[in-house]
Amino acid sequence: MAAGDLRIIVEKNPSESRLSELNIKCWPKWGCSPGRYQLKFDAEETCYLLKGKVKAYPKGSSEYVEFGAGDLVIIPKGLSCTWDVSVAVDKYYKFESTSSPSPYSSSSSS
Repeated sequence: MAAGDLRIIVEKNPSESRLSELNIKCWPKWGCSPGRYQLKFDAEETCYLLKGKVKAYPKGSSEYVEFGAGDLVIIPKGLSCTWDVSVAVDKYYKFESTSSPSPYSSSSSS
């Protein structure tokens, strides 16, 4: 039942000021080709899609959340889902981390 509480939040076409406030261009990038991917999120992820189209099917649900290029997406910690990628994805992403005080610190340790 807890999985029903885990919702993917999609913010369509966020403003440039919102994106610069989040400092998105300093986040790491990730991409994938079309296909189906089983994903489990052990931390909350915020991502901004530069390109791509995804239908995310939360585990145990027949409903899906669709997002793509220009969308700011927040994926909750603990969510397992299948990404059905119809157009190759290129995105900036950031995981919420409780261990570091700022996600923007530029330490070289990993």
